[in-house]
Amino acid sequence: MDLGISGRVALVMGASKGIGRGIAAALAAEGARVAMASRSLEKLDGAAAEIEGETDTFTADTADLDGLAALPGKVGDRLGGPVEILITNTGGPPPGGALERPTEEWEDAYRSLVLAPRALIEAALPSMRSRGWGRIVNVGSSSTIEAIPHLGLSNTHRMAAIGYFKTLAREVAGDGVTVNTVATGKIATDRIASMSGSMEAAEDVAREQVPAGRLGTPDEYGSLVAFLCSERAAYVTGTQIPIDGGLLRAV
Repeated sequence: MDLGISGRVALVMGASKGIGRGIAAALAAEGARVAMASRSLEKLDGAAAEIEGETDTFTADTADLDGLAALPGKVGDRLGGPVEILITNTGGPPPGGALERPTEEWEDAYRSLVLAPRALIEAALPSMRSRGWGRIVNVGSSSTIEAIPHLGLSNTHRMAAIGYFKTLAREVAGDGVTVNTVATGKIATDRIASMSGSMEAAEDVAREQVPAGRLGTPDEYGSLVAFLCSERAAYVTGTQIPIDGGLLRAV
């Protein structure tokens, strides 16, 4: 299936590993020109070297909102065209209950999950609207459909982000720009391994809890995102799509 994104300029945040890397690889495989952004240039360069297709690397930190606002312009200058596909993968805050973690960490989580995507979108959206084509995909969490115990920061601020993306989707749909969120389940990443104690422990939990009987892979995740960024998905917007192996019980 031709997804119709060959030659499009894509910016993928958090692309040095895990889900972000999987998305970058999937978009590059479809012929997109992919800007991979993260805090560590060394890790980015290593990830980019393993991906087949056209990629370039950029350092970025979600704590630096001014730097994020300037990033799409830098990408456009270096890759020869404005950002047409934007993947807002801005990290996951630390675990903790509703009354845990200091106020500073609540503010950091809001900056990372709400303000950082907004800064990127404000910079990238004008050219998308003027061209009549754009794709924005937010890497979210299944916690916005069913709250996950002991993830107070993530549950709270990811829900705020969903409100933002849903509002935005209705405002730009008529301009040919789609806005969607992927509700992430249990995917084989360093984060889930850390939260579970090890990758082996995370896999054991998945065998017990996930109907599919396993963790999802970053490559599978990337394939879903690539479709949402495609010409084929032009009528899909304002949605929240789970990728969780059947884990969610909500209808």
